[in-house]
Amino acid sequence: MSILFHQKAVLQLYPNAITAFNDPVEALDKDHKPISLDMTVVANKAAELKTAYDKLAYQRKRKTEYPSIEDQLDKIYHSGIDAWKADIKAVKDKYPKG
Repeated sequence: MSILFHQKAVLQLYPNAITAFNDPVEALDKDHKPISLDMTVVANKAAELKTAYDKLAYQRKRKTEYPSIEDQLDKIYHSGIDAWKADIKAVKDKYPKG
């Protein structure tokens, strides 16, 4: 699992942490003093964050394939709403929700 999920987990779990870095993850408070981390809790939170991230993969994939808003409006203007819906549906079908 990416270190980024561990870093985000630390920042969410420890409100006094202003930074999280390294692998294994370490954290500092506002006075640049190390914070003692419960790595089991951090690992569990990191796994939770990764699961939530992975669950939304379809959204990230769709976003890269949808035409720009300008192109979508142009499609509606020139070809009608049904043609636009067909284009959007093709992307949604390619990357189904969760």
